[in-house]
Amino acid sequence: TLDHELHQFEGTQTLVYHNASPDTLAHVFYHLYFNAFQPGSMMDEHSMAVSDPDPRVEDRISNLKPEEYGSLEILSLSKDGAGVSFEMIGTILEVTLDEPILPGKKAHFDMTFKGQVPIQIRRSGRDNKEGIAYSMAQWYPKLAEYDIEGWQVNDYIAREFYGVWGDFDVTIHIDKDYTIGGSGYLQNPQEVGHGYEDPNKKLKLPKGDKLSWHFVAPKVHDFTWAADPDYIHEKVMGENDVELHFFYKNDNPKVVENWKKLPGKTQEILAYFNKQIGQYPYKQYSVIQGGDGGMEYAMCTLILGEGNFNGLFGVTAHEMAHTWFQFLLATNELRHYWMDEGFTEYLGTLAESKILDSNFDTSTKRVYSVYVNYAKSGIEQPQTTQADRFVYHRAYSVSAYYKGYVFLRAQSFAYAAINSCQSNQQQKLGAKRHLAL
Repeated sequence: TLDHELHQFEGTQTLVYHNASPDTLAHVFYHLYFNAFQPGSMMDEHSMAVSDPDPRVEDRISNLKPEEYGSLEILSLSKDGAGVSFEMIGTILEVTLDEPILPGKKAHFDMTFKGQVPIQIRRSGRDNKEGIAYSMAQWYPKLAEYDIEGWQVNDYIAREFYGVWGDFDVTIHIDKDYTIGGSGYLQNPQEVGHGYEDPNKKLKLPKGDKLSWHFVAPKVHDFTWAADPDYIHEKVMGENDVELHFFYKNDNPKVVENWKKLPGKTQEILAYFNKQIGQYPYKQYSVIQGGDGGMEYAMCTLILGEGNFNGLFGVTAHEMAHTWFQFLLATNELRHYWMDEGFTEYLGTLAESKILDSNFDTSTKRVYSVYVNYAKSGIEQPQTTQADRFVYHRAYSVSAYYKGYVFLRAQSFAYAAINSCQSNQQQKLGAKRHLAL
């Protein structure tokens, strides 16, 4: 339940966790991402310490006022009906279990929590520079991933994410003037309206100042939403009956003109990726003006809405490609960021060259030039460097986006050469057989 005047929210969470590992788990961990947006947090300290901080962050967290902070606080937590002890350290919640979770067993966790939405610094927050009221990414206490290397509990400093697969059932109570777009399938369109409802059926809007938006998102590892009272909401059908939703502001006629062109091109992006990578496995995808760069989330993306159309298209293609290279492969972005960002950059550029008729070779030469200059700079670090541990912000960016792109481009050349050799060998064998006959 969100109080849009105080920018604070309260919530309850019921979580069923299946221990699919061969290990006995005496602890579990949650991420509390919003706690990064407070002066003195690790994210704040990291941004102040590096010589070339992300210009979108820099010292902005240090200058937040208390009412602009982000926060997540756990009010109560129980496992299988019994209370458990827990400790919050920065953006991590450690929970000690009196009764461990045995291999193959399930545990039920019930939680109550409260939070405050920060002024948007990076990815998530409120009242950003494009005027979007709420971009709610990584907003809830999120269970950490336990994999072959153990619990993945890195403190959040604005890099990447890694999550647990699950089925999400989320209800958001918010002032009736707001339109919501995000992950999952809306279950009660006739009760909220805002362009979701079937025009052939009568709206059943409840009384009161708030609407309850009920979403279900199956087989994903995140749940994200955005809300604004002035969103324009449009929908078109994509290949294989996938609903493509678009949410954007109407403050600028040029912005509206660009967004009006985007649905048709997004249909082409979806069809291209279906052919080149594999079929999109869900029945919905949403492109949402979120006001801070672009970032991939489950069944949706939050992106900047302003700028020229080619930029808007490029970010949409890139973020949509993440559906395959992160949200289906579920890459640990902190460890293998280049497999995610680099592959996505490559496929997004391919899509742009196909759909907008841009020159792929020209784009690729630019990428090679950036990487070569980086390699000569003396600041390059190994690809095994964890994303948060790069000495320079630019070193991470080039390693993630450009070096991954170069790797995939080199692989495509290698496969082409192999196929050519195989084809030549088959032609020679065919000629020999012909002569023998």
